[in-house]
Amino acid sequence: MNIVFAGTPDFAAQHLSGLLQAGIPIAAVVTQPDKPGKRGKKLIPSEVKLVAEAAGLTILQPTKVSAADLAPFQPDLLIVVAYGQILRQALLDLPTHGCINVHGSLLPRWRGAAPIQRAIEAGDKESGICIMQMDAGLDTGDVLLTSRTNIEPADTAGDLSNKLITLGIEGLIEVIQQIKAGALKPEPQPEGHTYARKIQKQEARIDWHQSADDIVNRIHAFNPDPICFSFCPYQDGEIRLKLYNCKTIEQRSSAAPGEIIAVSGEGVTVAAGSNQVLITRLQLPLGKGSVLTGRDIQNSRTDILYSGVRLQ
Repeated sequence: MNIVFAGTPDFAAQHLSGLLQAGIPIAAVVTQPDKPGKRGKKLIPSEVKLVAEAAGLTILQPTKVSAADLAPFQPDLLIVVAYGQILRQALLDLPTHGCINVHGSLLPRWRGAAPIQRAIEAGDKESGICIMQMDAGLDTGDVLLTSRTNIEPADTAGDLSNKLITLGIEGLIEVIQQIKAGALKPEPQPEGHTYARKIQKQEARIDWHQSADDIVNRIHAFNPDPICFSFCPYQDGEIRLKLYNCKTIEQRSSAAPGEIIAVSGEGVTVAAGSNQVLITRLQLPLGKGSVLTGRDIQNSRTDILYSGVRLQ
């Protein structure tokens, strides 16, 4: 079977690596063109390209992929994982067995660009992957396989992503076997979809008037990217705190939303619109910029973070 793989970020690269480790032959890899780095000078390859190069695979990087790009490989199957482009109908129709996609949610919940983050942000208790037969719609195709996992209270988007990568690789291998055996059983998606819109950086600023649960969910949903933040008074101005991990403390407080109630070895306790948030790991743009625990803050940063300081 001639299989072409299309993907771009690390989530996709991990799937490509898993398929190669399982002995699944890949005829070619399609990924996005190299992009300028932070300083705009050196071009940076995608994570998928790095994996493909290491494996000695043929790599295509068209600005807009088309059926003509893949026709020379006579693909039987195109596997798409977080590629980052909408595929035209001619390309969807090219492979003998069509195009399949690994989507990081339990469809039809969280169709769209950021299903992992939006599931955590919404407080979902369960997520998973769907391997879907791609059609012209946005994540609307028939589901070929579903695999589920719990979302634990401390799970970040990075944690959940790792769980889904494992499920996705296993699912792809199973679906490939089903295709070879002619045993696929596509299931149409039920009604009642939700949309996982793309994350905007301005969403990462914490509004301390929200409930503690909503704040905790957002901090975990936006870790490792774009990372939630808040501002803290510093000298004659303010500095940005990056917030990585936290948990809800179900306790009322008379403090104003955003006011630091206490600093302990466990972390920094902050009043929210309802209940309190215990920040267990945060980062200050000072010194080496290390991510700090409550104990670190007690030892070296109580001149900045202490009871009564109000985060904005």
